[in-house]
Amino acid sequence: MEIDPTSYNLPARTKLRAISLNHIGIVKLIKSRLIQKDAIRIIETSKQIKNIEPNINISLICTSNICSKSIKLLQKENISIITEEF
Repeated sequence: MEIDPTSYNLPARTKLRAISLNHIGIVKLIKSRLIQKDAIRIIETSKQIKNIEPNINISLICTSNICSKSIKLLQKENISIITEEF
């Protein structure tokens, strides 16, 4: 189920998906590889969501094309990764 990103003060083009109760996924289904700069933006988005709802779990929903530095950075921030093909 899609979630309205404006309720978390995020840009309207940000895609959020409800995974379960108190669990939100940030959707980044792109053809190119996710790099560290993308991971930093995802962390900033997750911090903005946690400012509104501090007890929520956040995951990244993306393709399997993600660099190892990004994976380590996201894991350090407790953001799990869910791979999905489009």
